[in-house]
Amino acid sequence: MQTDYSVADYLLDRLAGCGIHHLFGVPGDYNLQFLDHVIQHPAVHWVGCANELNAAYAADGYGRCRGAGALLTTFGVGELSAINGIAGSFAEYVPVLHIVGAPCSAVQQRGELLHHTLGDGDFRHFWRMSEPVTAARAILTAQNACYEIDRVISTMLTESRPGYLMLPADVAKMAATPPVTAITSPVMQSDETRLDAFRRHAQALISGSPRVALLADFLARRFGVQKMLQCWMRDFPVPHATMLMGKGLFDETQPGFVGTYSGAASPPTVREAIEGADTVICVGARFTDTLTAGFSQQLPRERTIDIQPFAARVGETWFSGVSMRDAVNTLISVCRHLPRNPPNQVNHTDVPPRVHQGTLDQSALWQTLQDIIRPGDILLADQGTAAFGAADLRLPAEVDFLVQPLWGSIGFCLPAAFGAQTACPERRVILLSGDGAAQLTIQELGSMLRDGLRPIIILLNNDGYTVERAIHGAQQRYNDIARWNWTHIPHALSHDCQAECWRVSETVQLAEALEAAAHHHRLALIEVMLPKTDLPDLLRDVTRSLEARNNQ
Repeated sequence: MQTDYSVADYLLDRLAGCGIHHLFGVPGDYNLQFLDHVIQHPAVHWVGCANELNAAYAADGYGRCRGAGALLTTFGVGELSAINGIAGSFAEYVPVLHIVGAPCSAVQQRGELLHHTLGDGDFRHFWRMSEPVTAARAILTAQNACYEIDRVISTMLTESRPGYLMLPADVAKMAATPPVTAITSPVMQSDETRLDAFRRHAQALISGSPRVALLADFLARRFGVQKMLQCWMRDFPVPHATMLMGKGLFDETQPGFVGTYSGAASPPTVREAIEGADTVICVGARFTDTLTAGFSQQLPRERTIDIQPFAARVGETWFSGVSMRDAVNTLISVCRHLPRNPPNQVNHTDVPPRVHQGTLDQSALWQTLQDIIRPGDILLADQGTAAFGAADLRLPAEVDFLVQPLWGSIGFCLPAAFGAQTACPERRVILLSGDGAAQLTIQELGSMLRDGLRPIIILLNNDGYTVERAIHGAQQRYNDIARWNWTHIPHALSHDCQAECWRVSETVQLAEALEAAAHHHRLALIEVMLPKTDLPDLLRDVTRSLEARNNQ
């Protein structure tokens, strides 16, 4: 029985205090003694993963649902396997703490030629590699451990980006004093003079604008203004949309919500509502190539108000030192004085009738999936046909929509679904993944089965990398993949497989499988057979823009 309180215990208590109750990772000889403390901890539970990259993706999915996540790897080989996942968390503002079990301090000081090193006695190579993809990092010592743990976690939460802790095996065992206060993210205090100037500029622009629209994106969720936006649109509605990464910010079935904005690739009603407004208020938006069909958005700076986490812009004028929360509150106050002309519910007459029979294609797939989404679901869509097809779904209230279109690492969503379901076991998780993406990270399906998780996995089998075929090399064999027997894989990954599997090629078969999966209490895998070159309309526009830019 562990009786002496140590640095390892301190770190675990800090994780629990931040709401991180699961630690994903892979054991290695430099973190095994720390893992003994994890196993004994009353509030932080160990979740073993098939590999370190999957652990990073799982911690990211967990963090998107719970506010922060954490993973544990071993030095060198383990942490470098995970760094791609950490980079995705950094790019898309997800606070994930990466704990690296490292050789003992004295061994490092002597520069011994150990395994998992480059054989040159330098133990800081990988710590330096982590710098571009972390908001804060530290090498823990006997003198600094507790202080640095607090500093890195606080910075991670404040900036909503990953942190890195190198934990030598001997430091983990050293005595520490339990924390007496909680780590709190300091609330940014806006500069009052700049905030007042922002208010005056915003009021001048909005007061001269007969039509005002709101465009929200993922940073609104990351920096805690989602509820404010929802209340704003409920009490003082204007036409509003999200970008793909921001889907789920609003109840998309309510009046005023017009759809997903994707620049020139947007549906005509969405494009007109946003680009046709006299002033567009952008909250937490990042206009990346894939989200705008090659930067095709038509939002002149002189007609936009741009709210970012730590600054705001009106027209051409930036106001630094203004928090997102204060800027949104200011705009809510300004817009209270607008004429009350509630927007009408957009009538989507361009949506084709329901398809109830026939061979599945992209159109029939998304129309059928629309019917099964419930309030409170967690929906994940991997990069490719899954994510861009899901852009046209209408999400009801309280749905979390997890995609990774900025970093765009295919295979992310399957282990991220593992993390999301671990974070929220009471909620239904629906995963949409292409066959090419799933081949990268399918091992974590075994972890889901081991832990008794019950996601609905919809695997889109279009026989290879359909996105890449659309961009370039439609007939080239580098866009082919091995053909797997997907419905047999759950049984190969679990001795006592509690899963149900279907392979469907007809619309009615998909509807029946989805209905059955919704009423069964076990993991469901539905393999959906789709035409090899069929694309969602949005993805067709995006791939054209990517091919054009690659040929410049």
